Amino acid sequence: MALREASRGEESNNRKSTTGRADSIRGVELDVFASVHRPDWERLEQLVRRRRKLTGPEIDELVELYQRVSTHLSVVRSSGQDPALTGWLSGVVARARSAVTGAHEPAWQDMASFFIRTFPAVVYRLRWWWIAASLGTLAFSAGLAVWVVVDPAVQTAIGTPDEIRAYVENDFANYYVEHPGASFAAQVWTNNAWAAAQALIFGVFLCLPTVYVLALNGANLGVAAGLMFAHGKGDIFFGLIIPHGLLELTAVFVAAGVGLKLGWTVIAPGTRPRLQALGEEARPAIAVALGLVLVLFVSGLIEGLVTGWVHTTWLRVGIGVLAELVFLAYVYTLGRKAHREGETGDIAGRPAAAPVAG
Repeated sequence: MALREASRGEESNNRKSTTGRADSIRGVELDVFASVHRPDWERLEQLVRRRRKLTGPEIDELVELYQRVSTHLSVVRSSGQDPALTGWLSGVVARARSAVTGAHEPAWQDMASFFIRTFPAVVYRLRWWWIAASLGTLAFSAGLAVWVVVDPAVQTAIGTPDEIRAYVENDFANYYVEHPGASFAAQVWTNNAWAAAQALIFGVFLCLPTVYVLALNGANLGVAAGLMFAHGKGDIFFGLIIPHGLLELTAVFVAAGVGLKLGWTVIAPGTRPRLQALGEEARPAIAVALGLVLVLFVSGLIEGLVTGWVHTTWLRVGIGVLAELVFLAYVYTLGRKAHREGETGDIAGRPAAAPVAG
């Protein structure tokens, strides 16, 4: 910011002195003036082309040449003798101004950087939180499933024998094919995105809403598994859950892990002020929320177009396993690399401190 203001101030001063310089040079041939200063113009153009790879001294040189050539442009314009030279030099100065004042990166580069560095780095940094959420939820589901299998009274509490029989023989499998694949995928995507958002955002309330979301998902999974295994349908359960469930549950667990981290930051901010600590964790959490939209979109496509419609069990299970392995490899390669390079997922260029009253 200081660089921009300094360059703008210098440019303003240059403009004020342009008239006098132009008057003093009107009698000089323009081609002589151009031949004297053309090395500066060409050097500035060269630096602008390489602006993403400049060294510190070259950046200083770029700023100095931009200020100098801006004055040259005013002189050339005032002569009115060579429109072609004026147009070319105007383009060079305009591009140099963008480089000096910090023109924004193209949107596609921001998006690429987000998915290559920001999102996987935050997920990797918080890996122990979502791994703990995963293990805790799956352990709860497994314990509940075993309880359903071994205790007939639990099954009786869940539903009548006819209702349970209909569920394990028809309803569980038919759920994935009773709607057109595309619309079902969109519905699943929306539902899962909302569940993930709840687990992430509401975790700031001392972790309790996130724990509730995990318990609810774990209970649904455990009851379904228990009923299917109790009636000898365990192979069907895994054959229909694994294709989309691996990636879908991983996304929910990641969201829950980030939510738990937010809640714990409120409870135990450490040496930082509580609001500062929360802000430093909440900003990267936004990156996770945005990235999970795409992850859940992929799992929704698998659930809507693969789970109920690919009838070869090994193929649909293989698709789910492959999707999960690709995501984990993505996090543990790109994410680990970006994290070790210092990527935190925080907003670049944020103020170091916020203004306060008094």
